[in-house]
Amino acid sequence: MAEGRKPGSISEAEWEARVDLAAAFRLVDLYGWSDLYATHLSARVPGEDDQFLINPFGMLFEEITASCLVKVDPEGNILSDTGYSINPAGFTFHSAVHLARHDALWAIHTHTQAGCAVSTQKDGLLPLTQHALAVLDHLAYHDYEGIATDLGERERIARDLGDKNILILRNHGLLAVGRTAGEVFIWIYRAERACRMQVAFQQTGAEPSPIPGEVRRATIERNRFNNSKDGYRTIGAHEWPGLRRKLDRIDPTYKS
Repeated sequence: MAEGRKPGSISEAEWEARVDLAAAFRLVDLYGWSDLYATHLSARVPGEDDQFLINPFGMLFEEITASCLVKVDPEGNILSDTGYSINPAGFTFHSAVHLARHDALWAIHTHTQAGCAVSTQKDGLLPLTQHALAVLDHLAYHDYEGIATDLGERERIARDLGDKNILILRNHGLLAVGRTAGEVFIWIYRAERACRMQVAFQQTGAEPSPIPGEVRRATIERNRFNNSKDGYRTIGAHEWPGLRRKLDRIDPTYKS
């Protein structure tokens, strides 16, 4: 069982999800991906398909704990005993994901420098690096529609995401989904790294060394297998325990 003071009204399964989600917030901040209050992470409440947890609007990611997370329903009603509201744009994106994809139990949205830089490029993420080939097969795009406070956009977000794990929000940033905290964190990590590599190369002004098509296809196929439950690096399975241990060494208060 996760450490911390679990309120009696919260089930063990929900508390575990809360601790993992709080850990993800702390890690997003630790890696420099937070944007004050402008971005958001969420997790479906175990056993409650129509409810999910999201960050309280007004708390920095470095302050997030398991107990402070806000529970909401598909209409945006706050079900937690809290003095905080939620980010309306965050509700639009995360409710779109959780309503449309019942396998997408977790979601992370970021506004990083590299993610926004690539999202602004007409051709998006390019097949220039091994990092890009690790995510291209799992990637889709959603056109910018302004600040996402129109709930009508949810249908288009869900349509564009489809069955992919990463959505580049054009002119905006990155969104990743996953079945576990580890899976969603590693998808956003890999997408962010691929974007950083692309922007770093583009800043050199050098001529690219293209990866041949057959090598690209073989690499994408190997990644698909390696990330699967039968592969040696099942997505997020090995990294998440190590990331939790890292947080425990730095500041374990996320569990409270």
